[in-house]
Amino acid sequence: MSRPKTALSVINEAHVDSLGEDNASVRPSGLRGSQHLSLASSAAVLAVEGVSKTFQLNGKALTVLSDFSLAVTKGEFISIVGSSGCGKSTLLRLIAGLDSAYDGSIVWLGDKVSGTSLDRGLVFQEHRLFPWLTVEQNVALALESSGLTQQEVDARVKHQIELVGLSGFAQAFPHQISGGMSQRVAIARALVLKPRLLLLDEPFGALDALTRLKMQQELQRLWETEGTTSILVTHDVEEAVFLGDRVVVMEANPGRIKRVVDVDLPRPRHRTSPEFQRIKDDVLSDFIEIS
Repeated sequence: MSRPKTALSVINEAHVDSLGEDNASVRPSGLRGSQHLSLASSAAVLAVEGVSKTFQLNGKALTVLSDFSLAVTKGEFISIVGSSGCGKSTLLRLIAGLDSAYDGSIVWLGDKVSGTSLDRGLVFQEHRLFPWLTVEQNVALALESSGLTQQEVDARVKHQIELVGLSGFAQAFPHQISGGMSQRVAIARALVLKPRLLLLDEPFGALDALTRLKMQQELQRLWETEGTTSILVTHDVEEAVFLGDRVVVMEANPGRIKRVVDVDLPRPRHRTSPEFQRIKDDVLSDFIEIS
């Protein structure tokens, strides 16, 4: 059953357009060995099976997703990488429950996804903080319909702000903090609900290169601390390899899964290590010719 709309779900729905149509027809292929997880497996907490999605464009049906299937296990971090137009953002929107008009099946924790839910958090490329609210108030806003007491809300917000390293900025307004710090607030706002699934749509795409690297490290630390099942959509191959347990490589025109790459590296990962570079180059070879 869909939950009542909260302030966070209103924020999410207001950003449906910002996710983009990401036009693609997606079909899984090239899954190898342990990279392919049976959708019927009891280990899968999320099962996307045979999902197809079309839009009407200028009076014609445009296929965005076609027969897309993916299974995700508890606590897994999945990176989905691909160029524009391969259906990545559309997929996240369907998993989040922001769009229910599709064919196929999306099952989360044994139930078909129907509408938004507090146990599926979504972080966008743009933080979209309310400028008239402090950091603390922006995070607390997500809990306004949670049923928690004020004491419980205060404790959870304080903990989450500390977790993202912003305890000294709880009373600051968005214009008083940097872009990277604002995105930390957005992540805190999603995590304060204690979601069991975190969906990240290019969360660091608008940041400068150095801040982006720091935020990737921060996200890895948060994932190791919280253990939240996560799906990241990105155009950045290095980011995908740095964060993901598996990297789903997608191709466009038409969009589909080309293959799934296991990232069997210990954490924290070192970008300059030969093993990291080998996997990065392997994934990059799907997009460019590596000399």
